[in-house]
Amino acid sequence: MELPGEANVLASSEPTAWVDQYGDCLYRYALSRLRSAEAAEEVVQQTFLAGLEHFSQFSGQGSVRGWLFGILKRKIIDLVRQRNRTTDLTDDGDGDPLDQMFDRNGNWRQRVRSSLLQPLDPLEREEFWPILSQCLDGLPRNQADAFTFREMDEMGSEEICKELSITPSNLWVLLHRARIRLANCMKTRWNQEND
Repeated sequence: MELPGEANVLASSEPTAWVDQYGDCLYRYALSRLRSAEAAEEVVQQTFLAGLEHFSQFSGQGSVRGWLFGILKRKIIDLVRQRNRTTDLTDDGDGDPLDQMFDRNGNWRQRVRSSLLQPLDPLEREEFWPILSQCLDGLPRNQADAFTFREMDEMGSEEICKELSITPSNLWVLLHRARIRLANCMKTRWNQEND
């Protein structure tokens, strides 16, 4: 007797069906982490190739989907690490929004603080993720990678530092700057969406 979903599990273990069955979800995941369609396509292709090459090592205890996602996450980390080798970690892009967010004493400017503390209603929550994605695209890569690993993938500081080859101090600075830039971007885009 075939269990519900058993046919799908068997079919999904066929490498010839991986692209049709898992291509879209792997691509969406990679795109959300890398914020580049080209990079996302590349790591998904590498994931399929690595899966084919090492399929004999798949134990079959978990799902093929989960196994491929594990490979994909490793490929994303490898790509980010490779990108960061060629990027200056102190590169913050143009301008420093910190000056707009904080006064000379390092305190939040009142108008910024009050706008950041307002809760979202259900309609606004639906608009949140697309705006966050756009704002992540605007961050310097090193900041976006650190933020994504920490807040979206829930990786620990030690693991992030190891994967990005940075010190805990570097990570703190990257996360701090990413959060400030994201808050500023979210506020600006949110106001544009609602005008």
